[in-house]
Parts: sequence; structure tokens; C-alpha cells
Amino acid sequence: MKRAATIGCVLGAAALVATACSPGDSTVSKTPDQRTPAAAASASAQPPAPAGPLPGPAPVDDPCDIDLAAPEIARAVSELPRDPRSNQGWNPEPLAGNYNECAQLSAVIVKANTNSENPNTRAVLFHQGKFIPTGVPDTYGFNGLDSTQTTGDTVALKYSGGVPGLDSIVKFRWNGSGVELIGNTAR
Repeated sequence: MKRAATIGCVLGAAALVATACSPGDSTVSKTPDQRTPAAAASASAQPPAPAGPLPGPAPVDDPCDIDLAAPEIARAVSELPRDPRSNQGWNPEPLAGNYNECAQLSAVIVKANTNSENPNTRAVLFHQGKFIPTGVPDTYGFNGLDSTQTTGDTVALKYSGGVPGLDSIVKFRWNGSGVELIGNTAR
């Protein structure tokens, strides 16, 4: 009888261990919530925190920002006479520039639409975002802008031949009714 009682105890203990450690059980699910019912309900009812910026109006593009993808640039480039050296049109993607609708004078640099290793380049000038088709001095050969000398009414076009310190700068200014050449310097 002792033996039967011992086997019964071992079997009973094994049953308790098997029941207490079954895969579906965890101590979390068996631990009662220590918060008050109201606190437990409010904690579970809170929405998750937003993951990104708060909703609101979409940011508005500033027309006075430089915009080298403005449609006015492509329209202006399509009106240019062909490149005199290659007899090709001009590529509407600017190499450089400061085009914006608010500047008295802004410019973009474009290149001839050719496969030449050194295509011609030229500046296209704008007054308050509108192409200036006539009355502009020769702007061929420039390949950049000097941002330190360019202002809201002046563009400093740069020719860089690849030798540091030997850039040529030519400045054009909007004088209230047209574009005038105001300076030609070497840097």
C-alpha cells in the first residue's frame, strides 16, 4: 500500500507539473491585473502614439525659392535660336542657375543638345521668372554662376576653364527696364 501511495503521489505531482507548465500557460496570463479596473480600462483604450508628423496642411512651395525644374525654363530654351557651332537646339536641363519667380534678374546655364565632348553653353536670363528673349548681351560660353556676386538684380556668370583661380566673371544687372553689362573680371 505504501508503494501504491508513493506511485499515486508521483503521478499526482507529474500531473500538476504537466498542467502548470503546458505551452498555453504563462505567468502573465495567470497574474491578476494589479491596477484598478478604471486604470486598466483607460490604459487599454488609449490610441497608439502617431508615428510621423502630425496631419495638417501640406507645405506650400515658395515661388521665391530657386527652381531649376520650372516649366518656364523649358519654354524659354525651346525659343532659343540653334547653337551657332553645332546647329543643334539646346538641352532644357540646366547645368547651373538661380531661376526664381521673384528675382529682378536670374539665369540658368544650358548646353547645346549634342554628343560633342565640349558642347557650347550659354546663359538664359529671366526677369521675375519671365524669359528675356531680346536686348541681352552675348551670354555664350558660361558654365556656372558665382553665388558670392549674384544678388536679386544681378547675376555673375562664370567661365571656368578648369584652372583654379582663373575663372572669368561677367556681371549683368537688371536696370529697371533691361539687362546691362556691369562688370568683367578675372578671379
